[in-house]
Amino acid sequence: MDGRDLVHSVKAVGFAGAAQGLRTVRAAWRRRRADATGLPPRGAERARVPGQVQEVTPGPGGGVLRFSRSELRIIVTVHGAVFWGWDGAGPQPSYALVGRCPEADPRAELEPDKNGGWRVVAERVTVVVSRNGAVEVRTPGGVTLRRDLPPRWWEPVRGGRARWMQRSEVSADARFFGLGGRSSGPRLRDGTYRLWNTDPGRAFAPGDDPLYITMPVQLVVADAGTHLVFHDTSWDGTVALREGEEGAGSGHDRAGMCEMRMDGGPLRCWVIVGTPARVLHAWSSLTGAPALPPAWALGHHHARWGFGSEREVRRIIAGYREHDLPLDAVHLDIDHYDAHQVFTVDRERFPRLPALAEELQRDGIRLVSIVDAAVKAEPGNEVYDSGTAHDAFVRDASGQPVRGVVWPGEVVYPDFTHARVRKWWGGLYEERLAQGFAGFWHDMNEPTSFAAFGEPTLPRSARHDLEGRGGDHREAHNVYALYMARAGYEALRELAPRQRPFLLSRSGWVGLQRYGGTWSGDIATGWPGLRASLSLVMGLGLCGVPYSGPDVGGFDGSPSPELYLRWFQLGAYLPLFRTHASLRAGRREPWEFGAEVLEHARVALVERRRLLPYFLTLAHLARRTGAPYVRPVWWGSPEDRALRDCEDAFLLGDCLLVAPVLDPGTDRRAVQLPRGLWYDTATEEAYEGPAQVLVDAPLSRIPVLARAGAVIPTRGTGGGPELEVWAPARGRTGAGLVVPDAGDGWEEPEIERYVARWEGSRVVVEREGGGEPPHPVRVRGLGER
Repeated sequence: MDGRDLVHSVKAVGFAGAAQGLRTVRAAWRRRRADATGLPPRGAERARVPGQVQEVTPGPGGGVLRFSRSELRIIVTVHGAVFWGWDGAGPQPSYALVGRCPEADPRAELEPDKNGGWRVVAERVTVVVSRNGAVEVRTPGGVTLRRDLPPRWWEPVRGGRARWMQRSEVSADARFFGLGGRSSGPRLRDGTYRLWNTDPGRAFAPGDDPLYITMPVQLVVADAGTHLVFHDTSWDGTVALREGEEGAGSGHDRAGMCEMRMDGGPLRCWVIVGTPARVLHAWSSLTGAPALPPAWALGHHHARWGFGSEREVRRIIAGYREHDLPLDAVHLDIDHYDAHQVFTVDRERFPRLPALAEELQRDGIRLVSIVDAAVKAEPGNEVYDSGTAHDAFVRDASGQPVRGVVWPGEVVYPDFTHARVRKWWGGLYEERLAQGFAGFWHDMNEPTSFAAFGEPTLPRSARHDLEGRGGDHREAHNVYALYMARAGYEALRELAPRQRPFLLSRSGWVGLQRYGGTWSGDIATGWPGLRASLSLVMGLGLCGVPYSGPDVGGFDGSPSPELYLRWFQLGAYLPLFRTHASLRAGRREPWEFGAEVLEHARVALVERRRLLPYFLTLAHLARRTGAPYVRPVWWGSPEDRALRDCEDAFLLGDCLLVAPVLDPGTDRRAVQLPRGLWYDTATEEAYEGPAQVLVDAPLSRIPVLARAGAVIPTRGTGGGPELEVWAPARGRTGAGLVVPDAGDGWEEPEIERYVARWEGSRVVVEREGGGEPPHPVRVRGLGER
């Protein structure tokens, strides 16, 4: 027995309460025993590298290169995406890809290169393979974007899964982004990042890693171009990053480095080259279009772990009405359950839940339910009995259901990697809909099992169906929440076919955007947590998940009035705008922070309501193009190094630049502007970029700048649609897109395109192709410049 584990066991009993503490101790020991008997011993290993190329077989879009100890398959698709897989790995089966693999580019052919290597030349990319297995990705002009050195495998002598390592080089000026939800970004500094979805078990701060959503997806931005790389394996691993240095040492550049080490799974990857917009569009085509949220989901949400009763919910909603604050959704946490059991209601505290939901919906407020992944393991629990009858729960290597510990106590876990189980689980949402819930947030689905020591999740030896292929939790862990989201989304499409599902998932993997979005999880209250909020949203957007947001105010603790307001102001410009807090944290209602904060929070809420047509347009564009709502300021100018290093501001679509206040005591801040003319939306003062400018940031607002020529759909003072047009620079034209949306349903509205131009001394706005706009137009920025 490890002495440290004994200490952890004693502490767990003391801190968690006797009954739950003992459960976490038992769960930790069960997990350890299960893996000791259920996992094959690794034993001796032998290292292997590809060796020298021996034979080449051309094929569609590339071909197969056979080395003395491995083989490499290369395919360039018609969209310009590059796939390669070692040891015979192909694009399918894949948890990330949607639909069939893209068609190979018939014009891309495998041909000999110098020094015994080979290359594939396509319109947007060139791939060069050396004779010993190094793979280079180059621009059409021949500039190298990345060079993957020959990989290395470590194979168990007695058979089993090989672990592997792949080291890559990028240019000295390159910057790394992505890897899922990382609190230290959005730009990823030197360090090692783990690829294993993890519930930290406490409020987290910048630098805590890993968190709930990890993805083997990197966006690399350099002077020569932008590229996305995705290593398609769901196994546990690490990514070590080191930024390059220009002129290091003897005056030569030192390349940036990425070293990926994986415990198993195929060594295969995708690389997409192009502008950020083109890269994310191709990435969306590969992994699936983002789900389109209903219009109400783009409004303001209020949540709390600890509402406790129907009476308290009514009190909160009455407060919003009394203070004339817009509210679109209320989220109920686990305290509305009967003894924390999923798909139940505490009838004493919520005796008339369907009536409450109906009453709120008449006032434009939706109820959203938490849905935990685990099921209380107790006969008589309807979900447990039904799941047992359907053989729905994850089993261990001996065939017994795996047990863990979460809020209800002893629990079992549905195997969402089985289509039959997803169908069964999805049917349970009918009970939630009957209670009047309009949306859902999945929690504790990393999956989490409380443990006194060791990893707070299922044994790695736990068995999963894995879409009929069979395997264990080492492969299933990172995709568990993804497939739970799939189960919920597909069920809601069937149970409520006229409504767009609203679904958040705390954990997930590549492709989560197909089913919904996510939130920050339990982010720590404090100024560092506020800064991490923006990092998480931007990083996830660059991995293809555009709809996310933080717990405004932080999950734990009691924010100061200034911190709360600055967090609230930032949240008003993020896709998911939700206040939330833990059971033991301070309040999060705007009126709890004094009259001044209340007034400024009202301004932010009213502005969010005014911009809802713009958020809806961004949602439709994300679905059609993969472009995130929240974009780094370098989005349109990735070659601008000053913008690449800017992490404290963002673009909201193409039209607005938002510069939140992330430090206390700030009433003025520097803003790094991309090229072009920009207007301060509060003062209409104009600034010319690229430049760094100082702008006012009083407590009443955060700086928001509009691009000259922008056409922004808004809600007018009368509630109807209105076009807000910012005057183009003299001699230039402007443009904008509007996607009119009824608020719900599945119709694909036509994109309206508008052009703004100077005609003498006035700005004229026309619909593309001619004709007057069907909406009122408000032109701004006409003052002296």
